[in-house]
Amino acid sequence: MEETLVLPAAQTNDAATFGKIVDQYQSGIMRYLFRLTGDLELAKDLTQDTFVRAFKNISRTGDDLQVKAWLYRIATNNAMQYYRRKKILPFLRLNDRRTVNSSDSGRESGNVIEKIAVRDALRRIPPHQRSCLLLHFVEGFKYREIAGTLGISEDAVRMRVARGQQAFRKYYEGETK
Repeated sequence: MEETLVLPAAQTNDAATFGKIVDQYQSGIMRYLFRLTGDLELAKDLTQDTFVRAFKNISRTGDDLQVKAWLYRIATNNAMQYYRRKKILPFLRLNDRRTVNSSDSGRESGNVIEKIAVRDALRRIPPHQRSCLLLHFVEGFKYREIAGTLGISEDAVRMRVARGQQAFRKYYEGETK
């Protein structure tokens, strides 16, 4: 999809054109929010809210809008607002570990345990560091793009990524030992 062709029509609140933007970015936004929150249903809700807010506000944007960065900013803000509202950090429930069936083959069981350990370590990292880590390592954003998306400096992004990596290693190594 060529954003420069779709953006002007979307900015006039053309729902069909905006639907093309949704089709292009919905799965990536939902994956990002799932990794950020650790809750699939919450990620679906936040994804829907992200696109509702985007549709309501796209007419206020300029012609130089970078749609992908703008959508990830809205998604990140929605997730952070959720955490502020709830004042809780997500955590891995104890029964999540019981989903590994002893009849699984060793390889499949190892993969499931590995995924749970990664997910648990990510959930323990503060949300502002987690969002930078996910945007950089999973979504492929450069520091400059993350800074623009989150409205912070590149130095702040570097610091959050570095501290997030340290925290991830600490929590991940503690889980896999």
